[in-house]
Formats: sequence, structure tokens, C-alpha cells
Amino acid sequence: MAYTINRTITGASFDAVDQRTRAALAGKGFGVLTEIDVAATMKKKLDADMPPYRILGACNPQMAYQAIGIEPRVGAMLPCNVILRQVGNAVEVSAVDPVASMQAIDNSELTRVAGEVRDLLAEAIAQI
Repeated sequence: MAYTINRTITGASFDAVDQRTRAALAGKGFGVLTEIDVAATMKKKLDADMPPYRILGACNPQMAYQAIGIEPRVGAMLPCNVILRQVGNAVEVSAVDPVASMQAIDNSELTRVAGEVRDLLAEAIAQI
């Protein structure tokens, strides 16, 4: 099973794709709670250079509330990470597939909610 929902964007800068990604996520009810500039962190910690790579921790509060109500410890698996990474002249955007990431939890109601979140993320990724 694939564990991410992916789209490759050409003809746009990394920062432009970042802005488009945030707007698409917001349009589906997600806010960005966390942001990690992986390339800057690797440079600082390891003095290693790498292409731009950013992790956005996206959360749809309504869906998170439902999931936590069903399975209180599910917060250990939140928020939904979305990565942006420079790949040559393109930017790849990948969102976690919540259904794949929740497979370890045997709860059909949670699986249903994860499916709804996956659909919202897939719609957002398609709109970038």
C-alpha cells in the first residue's frame, strides 16, 4: 500500500509551491501547525547540503477532534505531515495517507475518519 499522496509541480519555484500548498490545505480546512526546514536543519546540525525540503504539519481541527474522540491516543500520530522537496527542476508535494498510517490501530470507526481525511488531503494536493 502506498503511504503518501503525491504530486509533482513543474514551472514554479519552491516558495510558490509552498504558498499554493498552504492555500490548498486551508481550502480543505487544514491549518499548518508545524514547519520544519529539513535542509536548514541538516546544514546546521551536520554541515550537510541538500536540496530544499520542508515538512508541514497539517491539521484539520474538526477531523482531529473526531479522531481523538474515537481513539484518545491517536494524537501520537498527528498532525498529517505534508512534505515539499525539490527534485531537479520540479517540486514534489507528498502528503501522508492517513489510512496507511493508521493501520496499526484496529478501529473501524477511526479507519472511516482516516478515509475522510485522506480524501480531503488528496483533493488539496490535486488543487496545487
